[in-house]
Amino acid sequence: MAELSAATGAATGTIFHHFKNKEALFLQVLKDVKEDIVDQFDRHQKTRSVRNGMEMVEAAVAFYLHLAATMEQQFLILHRHYPYQMAETSPVCRNHLEAIYTCLLDIFEEGIQAGTADGSVAVDDPRKTAMVLFAMVDGIVRLNTYRVYDAGTLYDSLMATCRRLLTKGL
Repeated sequence: MAELSAATGAATGTIFHHFKNKEALFLQVLKDVKEDIVDQFDRHQKTRSVRNGMEMVEAAVAFYLHLAATMEQQFLILHRHYPYQMAETSPVCRNHLEAIYTCLLDIFEEGIQAGTADGSVAVDDPRKTAMVLFAMVDGIVRLNTYRVYDAGTLYDSLMATCRRLLTKGL
């Protein structure tokens, strides 16, 4: 709490007045992260212009990479182990995490289903494919978040791999 107090300029007593413990404070931060990410994707979905399902998925992948770069602090929170440990015992924490990942998976799956309908995507199970695709993209984001590798240098390879996954290598 002392570190938070110093970073925000708020008195420790003020922070404890609003949040009775560190867990309550963390849950509020996680809720804010959830709302920010979901809101950004909602706005992106409303303004995107795509011709087919493949382009929809490509746009979602590109936007996820963009979001991770512009919301680095929020993604650092998501990529820590602590939220997932807390989710084992806190239904509120679990709900926030589920809402974030469900939103992201739904967007990927929506593009895959649209692509299946319009012929630009050929997969057997859109939901499972969305999960695999998301895991791959999020893995690259994590490499970037932890400064292991620059995700920007992998962009072209990532997009080519996404296309191969979504077209069964055709």
